[in-house]
Amino acid sequence: MSVLQRLVPHPELRVLISAGASGIGAALAGAFVEAGAHVHICDINDDALATFRNQHPQVLATKADVSDRDAVADVFRAQAARWRGLDVLINNAGIAGSTGGIDAIAESDWRQTIDINLNAQYRFAHHAIPMLRQSPYGQILCMASVAGRLGYAWRTPYAASKWAIIGLVKSLAAELGPDDIRVNALLPGIVEGPRIDGVIRARAEQLQTSYEAMRQEYLKKISLRRMVTAEDVAAMALFLCSPGGRNVTGQAISIDGNVEYL
Repeated sequence: MSVLQRLVPHPELRVLISAGASGIGAALAGAFVEAGAHVHICDINDDALATFRNQHPQVLATKADVSDRDAVADVFRAQAARWRGLDVLINNAGIAGSTGGIDAIAESDWRQTIDINLNAQYRFAHHAIPMLRQSPYGQILCMASVAGRLGYAWRTPYAASKWAIIGLVKSLAAELGPDDIRVNALLPGIVEGPRIDGVIRARAEQLQTSYEAMRQEYLKKISLRRMVTAEDVAAMALFLCSPGGRNVTGQAISIDGNVEYL
């Protein structure tokens, strides 16, 4: 196998992506469809699911709330019925959480962020691992964040959940390595799109400055002085699912232009 061939994902992988109908999830799903994978997405947003189904009618799309354990179990029943197994789980679901000082964040907001960002990754892994043990290409990709390697003032629920995901990945990589299942974390930096626009706007309001001034402050934190795209994240996921990534496990891989601080 040539070096170039080693960079092409295995054909007809069975891939399940949580929160796969928009944003990074949709970019991941589209990239794996283009690579010839059998893709199953779940999402809570009806409009996003409908749009994605129209664009990719060959994709299995299931409505699911990742904070509902019964809904997650239903996702895996649909996966087994349609594809008879699973090769790659991409734990992508997450929310931005509250912006504010720790003394101002309501406990309900804290719990919601931890439940969707962290506990949902447990729920999906819990159901996926028995299926992945039957696959020759078993792999879990967990979506973390650059906030999982840096402190993030005013965004403590989000940062805490992302640091915890790194611990989950390191532990699962050691636990599942003997089964030849690889587990890695993807750490996007500041990703272009409406989600970061909302985060910047909230931070600007908190600090009583303009949106554009706050956006420039965010760019100053990045060595390359640019945001990354959802497609950049998808490209890394494709590499990890190729033969070239067969010995990469237990890693927290930043796709961020080197964010220096938050």
